[in-house]
Amino acid sequence: MSTVIEQPVEARLVAAAPRMPSIPATLRYDRRDPFAVRMTFPAPATLEGVDVCWTFSRELLMAGLLGPEGQGDVRVRPYGYDRTVLEFHAPEGTAIVHVRSGEIRRFLEAADNLVPVGLEHLQLDLDHDLAELMRDAC
Repeated sequence: MSTVIEQPVEARLVAAAPRMPSIPATLRYDRRDPFAVRMTFPAPATLEGVDVCWTFSRELLMAGLLGPEGQGDVRVRPYGYDRTVLEFHAPEGTAIVHVRSGEIRRFLEAADNLVPVGLEHLQLDLDHDLAELMRDAC
């Protein structure tokens, strides 16, 4: 069984330059980091000209489908019937994208099939992680 789910999504940039109103992005879930979701944007869509990856909680993404969530660098909220807004705040500025809610739901369903919500802790190897931390501290 695979330990990673990657799903391409179409992200529509809000107030984007006319040349790129929508961009391909990728949602990624890895059972080795069971509480996190990653969203990657390709280099042509970023100010720096390099791929940009944002990491945030799966719980934030789920809750943001139902109502406004987030207070930090990543915020998620529903927008109309079939869109979800993701806001990414960085010192360089804020990026706001719309993604079809159905795409996010499919992604979250696949992640739930891989690691059911509430059972994420069973994927963690705390003894191994602690040993790694202790090794690095010496």
